[in-house]
Amino acid sequence: MSYEMLRLIWWALLGILLIGFAVMDGFDLGTAALLPFVARNDQERRVAINAVGPVWEGNQVWFILGGGAIFAAWPPLYAAAFSGFYLAMFLVLCALILRPVGFKFRGKIADPRWRSFWDWSLFVSGTVPALVFGVAFGNLFMGVPFGFDPDMRFHSTITLLSLLNPFALVVGLVSLSMIVLHGAAWLNYKTRGAVADRAARAMPYAAAAFTLLFAAAGFWLLQIDGERITSLIDPGGPSNPQLKSVVVEPGAWLSNFHAHLSLWLVPTGAVVSAWAAVLLRKRRLGAFLFSALVPSCTIATAGMALFPFLLPSSSEPSMSLTVWDASSSKLTLGVMLGAVALFLPIVIAYTGWVYRVLRGPVSAEQIAGDSHGHY
Repeated sequence: MSYEMLRLIWWALLGILLIGFAVMDGFDLGTAALLPFVARNDQERRVAINAVGPVWEGNQVWFILGGGAIFAAWPPLYAAAFSGFYLAMFLVLCALILRPVGFKFRGKIADPRWRSFWDWSLFVSGTVPALVFGVAFGNLFMGVPFGFDPDMRFHSTITLLSLLNPFALVVGLVSLSMIVLHGAAWLNYKTRGAVADRAARAMPYAAAAFTLLFAAAGFWLLQIDGERITSLIDPGGPSNPQLKSVVVEPGAWLSNFHAHLSLWLVPTGAVVSAWAAVLLRKRRLGAFLFSALVPSCTIATAGMALFPFLLPSSSEPSMSLTVWDASSSKLTLGVMLGAVALFLPIVIAYTGWVYRVLRGPVSAEQIAGDSHGHY
C-alpha cells in the first residue's frame, strides 16, 4: 500500500474515532448537561444518572483511542495540539474527572444539599467538555499561532483567552447544542415517565439551536480567511511541514465544497437528522439513531472543509500541518493499520454485546426496587 493511501486511511480513521467519541460519549455528556432540567427530584435524577451509569466508562474508550491514534499516526499534530491547547485540555480533564466522582459520591450521603452539589457538578462535567471541544474545532478554522524552527522545534503564542474568540465560541455552542440533542434523545429512549417526557420536550429546542448556530457558523466561514496550498506537494513525500507554501484567502475553507458539490449533502444531513430525531420522538430508537447522525455529519463537515489541513497556523501559514506532512513513517502507519484491523472490530463487537445485555428502559420502579444496585 502506498504512503499516500496510508495517510488518507489514517485521516479517515482519525475522523471515525472522533465521531465514535462524539456519538458514544456524547449522549453521556448530553445527559449530564440536561440533568438539572429534566429531573426535578432525587428519584428522577437517579433515573437519568442510571440511564448512562452502566455504559459511560466503556464509552470513554473512544476518547482514549482518538488520543492514541493522534499520538502514533500524527506525532507533530499531537505535539502541537496538546502543547498549544494545554490549558484547554486541562480544563476538559478537570471537568471529566467530576463525572466519576459525582456518580460515586452523590449517593454516599442522603442530604439534599450534598446531592444537589454533585448534580450540578455532573452538569459541569457534561457542559464544559462539549463546549471546549467545539471551541477547539472553531479555532482550527481561525488558525492558531504556532510554527517550527529549522530544527522542527515547536513554538507558539497560544493562550486560553486567545482561543475564546467569537467564531470559536459559536462553534462551541454548535457542539453543545448537538450534544444536548443527543443526550435528550438518549433519555427519551432509555427512560420512562417524567424524565423521558421532559427530554422529549427539550429536543425541538436543542434542534432549533443547533440549526441556527450551525447555519451562522457556515455563513461566517464565508468571511473567514482560509488557507490553500500553492506549491507542488508530494503526497508520498517526507513528513516535513516546511516544504510547502500556503496562501491565505477569504472563504478558502469552503473550496472543497465548491469543487465537489456532492459534499453539501453532509452538512445538509446534519440539519435533516436533527429534525428527523425531533419528528421521531415517539419512535424512541429511531430518534436516537438520527440524533447520532448529527455529530457524525457535523464532524465530517469540518474534516472535509479543512482537508488536507489538520492544524492550520495563523502566524506562519506555511508551517500548517497537513495530511501529507504530519504523519508517522510508512512502516509505522502500516503496522498500526494491521493492529486497528484486528482490534477495532473486537471493540465494536464487545460494545454491541454490552448494550445488548443492558438493553431495556430505566424506570423509577426499578430504582426503588433495587436501591443499592444503582447509583
